[in-house]
Amino acid sequence: MAVDKFPVEASHIMMFARSVGDDNQIYYDEAYAGNTELGHVIAPPTFVQASAQFDPDYFLRPKIGSDWFGSGKEPSGLKPKADAGDGEKKSDGGGGLHAEQHYEYHRHPKPGDVLTATSLAGKTWEKEGKRSGKLVFTESIIEYRDQHGELVVTAKGVGVKTERPVDQ
Repeated sequence: MAVDKFPVEASHIMMFARSVGDDNQIYYDEAYAGNTELGHVIAPPTFVQASAQFDPDYFLRPKIGSDWFGSGKEPSGLKPKADAGDGEKKSDGGGGLHAEQHYEYHRHPKPGDVLTATSLAGKTWEKEGKRSGKLVFTESIIEYRDQHGELVVTAKGVGVKTERPVDQ
């Protein structure tokens, strides 16, 4: 995910905090936040993930008139592919799991920031699963920088896919 412009607004921070059930006043009350060590409203942890909604190509973002991951009567909303000859239908999406997410804060995002997000390649490694075959782990790194080019948050995610052994 790369985002050219992610404006951080006080109302977005407040709504995000409410959506995750966090009622800490530092996320919405300027008078309260002004009396804290930081001195201003800040965004809650994981807030930068909301930048995905500013990326028109983000795969989880609904696209009008198109099936999307999470819509429709199928569990994923994506139509299964035709039978591959083994009696099972295959899906067009998924096949992997989001295994980990880490956020390193260089400073707290705050109202008035305009962030950009840049995707970087991370590490890839493999492990052998006891029942699942080979597990392939892929790390993704997203750097969020403010309007001055200063690094604000580094987000690292790890996805895992299985590569099942071929039956003999």
